[in-house]
Amino acid sequence: MSFSSDVKTELCQLPLSDEDAIRAEAYGVLLFCNQFSPSGIRITTLSRSFGARLPVLFQRAFGVSFDALPDPEALGKLTFHLTSREAIGQIMGIYGYDVAGLMAHHINYGVLEDETAQIAFCRGAFLAGGSVTDPEKGYHLEITTNHLHVHREFQALIPELGLQPRATTRKSNYITYFKRSAAIAACLTKIGAPESSKRIAQARATKNLVNSVNRQYNCDVANVDKAVAAAQNQIEAIQMLERHGELSSLPPALQETARLRRENPELSLAQLAGLIQPPVSKSCLNHRLRKLQELAQKYT
Repeated sequence: MSFSSDVKTELCQLPLSDEDAIRAEAYGVLLFCNQFSPSGIRITTLSRSFGARLPVLFQRAFGVSFDALPDPEALGKLTFHLTSREAIGQIMGIYGYDVAGLMAHHINYGVLEDETAQIAFCRGAFLAGGSVTDPEKGYHLEITTNHLHVHREFQALIPELGLQPRATTRKSNYITYFKRSAAIAACLTKIGAPESSKRIAQARATKNLVNSVNRQYNCDVANVDKAVAAAQNQIEAIQMLERHGELSSLPPALQETARLRRENPELSLAQLAGLIQPPVSKSCLNHRLRKLQELAQKYT
């Protein structure tokens, strides 16, 4: 299953116990489903868990049943239809709509007076019109409706729950979305999917760790490359001095440094300094190697 399906499965495990919350969740489903009009209701989903919850939700919220139930074992999308004008009129009346004069849907805030109802409404909106990317691949949660006024009013409602969404359009759909992992995790926790929220936090922590390791590895590789290049330049300078017979006339400290560098091209400055007798500091050894390179420059 996809991560979206897992989230919806977790949400659908929440009990249907409070009447106001039940109707608020059903309201979110209706305003974010495929069709909610006087002529019919159509809800399409890929989630088997949501498909199992829907008939119970509508029976509890409105005392109505769908025209026919899809086969839960069928592959692909599950589609639920309700065409009874009487049932649809009853549902619209519950939310304060005048079926005869309905021009465009709006969110009836009177149905969502407390936070519990607002959260249930958002949960229903996500179940019907939402999706979320697998956090192993990226961070994106969106909830889509084809009702412009509903979209705008939803954008005003969500901040009351402490969430800050973004908005965009795609063809004839209006989209509320979150891009940051922390915002997505907060949204899922708020609507009732804390375990899915934890998976996002864990994925983010894993990515941060991997990125940190990669940065350190790249830094180490770059440092090794620089050290190898520096050692090669030092050895070339020493060889230049030797070819011109100058190496044997240098002070003993420089001769020892040249010998040890040529014999140990792979060692770092700190490691090479440890071979000098008596011991010298890394800074002292570096000064000696620079002196060798300076002396060799007159031959280039």
